[in-house]
Amino acid sequence: MDMSFFQRKLEKIIQKNNSLVCVGLDIDTKKMPSFLFHLNNNPYSEFTKAIINTTSDVVCAYKLNLAFYEALGAEGWNILKQTIQHIPKEVIIILDGKRNDIGNTAEKYASALFDGLGADATTVNPYLGWDGIQPFLKYSHTCSFVLCRTSNPSAVDFQDMCIEGKPLYMHVAEHVLQWNKHGCCGVVVGATYPEELKNIREVLGDSIPFLIPGVGSQGGDVEKTVEYGTNAKGTMAIVNSSRGIIYAGNDENFAEDARDAACFLRDEINRYRPK
Repeated sequence: MDMSFFQRKLEKIIQKNNSLVCVGLDIDTKKMPSFLFHLNNNPYSEFTKAIINTTSDVVCAYKLNLAFYEALGAEGWNILKQTIQHIPKEVIIILDGKRNDIGNTAEKYASALFDGLGADATTVNPYLGWDGIQPFLKYSHTCSFVLCRTSNPSAVDFQDMCIEGKPLYMHVAEHVLQWNKHGCCGVVVGATYPEELKNIREVLGDSIPFLIPGVGSQGGDVEKTVEYGTNAKGTMAIVNSSRGIIYAGNDENFAEDARDAACFLRDEINRYRPK
């Protein structure tokens, strides 16, 4: 299969910035530098724009968790759009909402994210099966990252359930392989479960991109993440860190501190990538 538009865009930005790092722009009033709320009419946009300005040359993607913006009501939707517009066109934009529903509702979710907001990628829940996934895959220039093995501790409650001799997450991985006829599928697999990460990469091969949360604050091992999560060329993986980067500092130098944290993670990841 030829590389999809999304896969080519991902490869280009990984090569240009020599980075697998994704910065999660999860705005949180309780964690943001307090001085921003005294000096700016729009502290949230100023915060995310400053982070983007200092990190856009050392990352491959930004992931915006929709919940943090939706929690701010109508203002949050405007902040979300302003943040997206500030991201350089060559950098991947992931809108993380774990969306899904029955087919006609899934179509509206897909349209909102891809047509309305211009996302390159999103995260989707596979629980409803094919007819809840298919509307997202109609957008051939995008990628839908299917939740496969999530990074949270309670992932084991359902994802480890053994069905026909295999855990549920492996059934999800096998379905993603079937759904990926046009190169529009990826998977979410947490760095906190390295053996599962290895098993899923072995099933899915080299061409399907992985969105890998769980390094940084959640404690995922970077070396194993790179060894098991990337393909043979050391690409097709997007390694996300949110709090560990954007809240690395809490004073006037917060954006520079975020850059330092992003560079540190980039360099640590590159230490284990194939040369």
